[in-house]
Amino acid sequence: MQEKALNELSATLLTQGYIADPPIVMSLFLAQKLQRPLLVEGPPGVGKTEIAKVLAKANDTELIRLQCYEGLNAEQSLYEWNYQKQLLSLKMMETEQRTLEEKEAFIFSENFLLERPLLKAITRQKAPVLLIDEVDRADEEFESFLLEILSDWQISIPELGVVQATQIPQVVITSNRMRDLSEALRRRCFYLWIDYPEFEKELTIVRNKVPNIDQQLGEQICQFMKVLREKKLEKTPGIAETLDWAQALAALHIDALDKKIVEDTLGIILKDWKDIRATSQTLTQLFDEVGVIQKLG
Repeated sequence: MQEKALNELSATLLTQGYIADPPIVMSLFLAQKLQRPLLVEGPPGVGKTEIAKVLAKANDTELIRLQCYEGLNAEQSLYEWNYQKQLLSLKMMETEQRTLEEKEAFIFSENFLLERPLLKAITRQKAPVLLIDEVDRADEEFESFLLEILSDWQISIPELGVVQATQIPQVVITSNRMRDLSEALRRRCFYLWIDYPEFEKELTIVRNKVPNIDQQLGEQICQFMKVLREKKLEKTPGIAETLDWAQALAALHIDALDKKIVEDTLGIILKDWKDIRATSQTLTQLFDEVGVIQKLG
C-alpha cells in the first residue's frame, strides 16, 4: 500500500513536470501524511521552491508564499490594519451617534484587516501549501516567532481574539544556507537536502521541459553544466540556468555546441562578470573535459 502511494505521488509530480528522486517523494509523502513542515535546503537553483509549486498544483490547492528577507517582522507576515480605510471610516462616523466602544468595534473588525501569508494560510477552508521561502534571509528573532506559529497553528489578534487554524497547511520551508538555522526549527521539521542533479537526471529534466531540443544538444548542455559546476565560481549555475540555456539554444535552432555560441550565450548561465571572464578564457579546456568534438575556430 505504501509503495503504491509513493508511486502515485511520484507520477503526480511528474504530470506537473517535476522529476523527483525517491528521497524527495518519500519526504513529501511523510510530510503530508504526518502534517509536518518540510525544510528543504540546497544550493540556489536546484528546484527547492518548485517543490511547493508543484505540490500545490498536484493537490489542486492554493499556494501561499511568504518571501523572507532581512528585517521581516511578525506584522508583515501575519496581518496589518488598513489604517487609511479606518481613518476614512472614522471621519464618516463623526456625525453618527455611536459610542466610542461601538466605533472601535467597527473599525477593528475583519472588514479592515489585511491578511498576510501566515494568517491566510490558517484561515483557508481547504488546506493550502504554505511556502516559506529563503527563511535563512530573515533574522533569528523572526525564526523563533515562526516556530511558535508552526507549533500552535493559531494567531492572536488583540482586537479580535485568537484565530485558530481551520485546516493545517502543508508547509515547505526553503533555505540556501546563508546562515545556520536554529536547532529548534530543524527539530520541528522533516529535512530534505537537494543537490545539483546528476547528468542523467538533468538531461531528463531538460527533455521534459524543452521537448523540441535536439537530442545531441541536450546531452552536450548537461555535460557542459556538469563540468562547469566543478569549477570555482562566484555563482554556480543551477537547473534554472540549464533550462534557460536549453530554451534559448533551441529557439536559435542550434543542434550542437561550439565555442562561439557558448561565448555569446554565457550570460544566460553565468550571472557574475568574473565567472564569465574566467570561463571564456578556459573554453577550450572546458570543451576538452566535456568531450564535445567541434571546430573551435
